[in-house]
Amino acid sequence: MEEERNWAGNYRYSATELFEPERMEQLQEWVAKRHKVRALGSRHSFNSIADTSGSLVSLKKMNQVLELDRSRGTVTVEGGIRYGELARYLRANDYGLHNLASLPHITIAGACATGTHGSGDRNGNLATAVRSVEIVTSSGEAVSYTRGEQPEADGAIVGLGALGIVSKLTLDIVPSYDISQHLFENLALSRLESHFDDVFSSAYSVSLFTDWSSDHFNQVWLKRLASVDDTFATDDFYGATRATAPLHPVPGISAEPCSEQLGKRGPWHERLPHFRMEFTPSAGEELQSEYFVPRSHAYAALEAIYKIREHIAPHLYISEVRTIASDQLWMSPNYNRDSMGIHFTWKPHDEAVERVLPIIEAALEPYEARPHWGKLFTMAPERLKSLYEKRLDFQILAASCDPQGKFRNSFLDSYLW
Repeated sequence: MEEERNWAGNYRYSATELFEPERMEQLQEWVAKRHKVRALGSRHSFNSIADTSGSLVSLKKMNQVLELDRSRGTVTVEGGIRYGELARYLRANDYGLHNLASLPHITIAGACATGTHGSGDRNGNLATAVRSVEIVTSSGEAVSYTRGEQPEADGAIVGLGALGIVSKLTLDIVPSYDISQHLFENLALSRLESHFDDVFSSAYSVSLFTDWSSDHFNQVWLKRLASVDDTFATDDFYGATRATAPLHPVPGISAEPCSEQLGKRGPWHERLPHFRMEFTPSAGEELQSEYFVPRSHAYAALEAIYKIREHIAPHLYISEVRTIASDQLWMSPNYNRDSMGIHFTWKPHDEAVERVLPIIEAALEPYEARPHWGKLFTMAPERLKSLYEKRLDFQILAASCDPQGKFRNSFLDSYLW
């Protein structure tokens, strides 16, 4: 296979071939004949989770909406579809999803498999919208897991690619809705000590951005349901002041790639992501890390990061803080606990980032921080294993779909087995 890299360019895949099937039968036949296989989504993972010494398969040619079931409130899609593509279809049919990630460019299957999240006090991560998932197992057989029908569905949905290739997903949908996005600047970290709940419950989705160069958050992004937005007219938000011009989260970058701001009402799929589908996501050449802590430890965890800011700030584009509701998906970073995510978008300083991550992880260790599965971390495997109480159940489930370990790789061997 000619040189293939991930989206950021920091990781080169070691697979010997890449296959792009156009039909389910091609996928099943191909998987059955290979010795080692991993699925490749939109290449937005920053570590080796999607790699293999054998064969990669991309479903980018299997990216269609298969069924919109208005009576059940679901939509069924192929495994290669991206959020931005599905969102436009749903909006045109007066439906929506409860949540979206910062980027609409990522595949639904890849995002759900890694517990990628979106945000909002009452919003579960993206995988919580999955009603059922179809997986091509090591024999080439297609098996389905449906929530409420099989207990194992809670293990299969955030599957880390360990069960097989996700060929189809059925998602819960909601009536379409509008969002208005308001931005504020310079929120003091100290205000969160007594107002954390107030800040994060003030909108459907809330993001705080900081470069950790001061004791203030540079920006506050409030994504509010337009149906309740008529009463939101303040110019002071817990000491932060209303932005008067559109902003990019990263200081000094044009806001043109960003979703519409300054309170202008618009459809859910054009406001929940931070970035528009037609533009290069985020800062472009970058690295990413993220850690999730229980909400009960939120302010203490932020203070811990602030105390080590001199190690972080020189290598950082921006850091984002969000909240995510608890779920029951076994390998989700939000399993069984309401969470706060602390996200780091790094400059492409590979060696420096590698040195600073252990410092961050040591600072967050008292707060049981779980790393994002698809981003950079250096946590010891035994420590990570201890944070997932359903890990052994997940091993059993994965072995039932893949008794030969066809879908296992060095990443899964280290952190799960």
